[in-house]
Order: sequence, then structure tokens, then C-alpha cells
Amino acid sequence: MNVWNKFWQWYENKILGSIILIAIIQFIQVPHMVWNADMMLESGYVSRIHPVIDWLLYGVDLIEIVSIVNVGMIMYSLIQKRHKKQNNPTVKVSELE
Repeated sequence: MNVWNKFWQWYENKILGSIILIAIIQFIQVPHMVWNADMMLESGYVSRIHPVIDWLLYGVDLIEIVSIVNVGMIMYSLIQKRHKKQNNPTVKVSELE
């Protein structure tokens, strides 16, 4: 088994952890959306209070890159599994009787 197949086998065993990571990243987006709306409305309730807070909430957009890559890997893994099932159909014992 080559390194590529070993990696995907390992990754398929960790898909639940990947989905949890994606969920956490999406929940972090909620304060970012509120901050962004406050920036657009220029109300100043959340935005422009402190530059560090603004920088952190702006930087949340960069975390989405991890989520996008992770979703792509999950999709590739599921397509790969489906392709293997189509190429190796199994015959059930009940179908032979």
C-alpha cells in the first residue's frame, strides 16, 4: 500500500473529527458576521472598539480555508468509496438462493 492510500485510509477513520472541526469553524463565523454587519452599518457596538478585537474578528475569514480544504477532502473520500463499491459489487448470500 502506497503512502497516498495509507493517508486516505487514515483520513477516512478520522472523518467524524473533521466534521467536528468544520462545525467549530462555522460557529466561530457567527461573531464574525455580527462584527461585519456592525462594520457595514457603522454603529460601533462591536466594531472599532479595540484594534486587536477587530483584527481577530477579521482574521476569522482565514480560518475558512481549513474548512474549505476539509470539505473537499471529505468529498473526495466519499467519491472514492462510492467508486470502489461500484467497481467491486458484492453478491449477498440471500441473492444466490
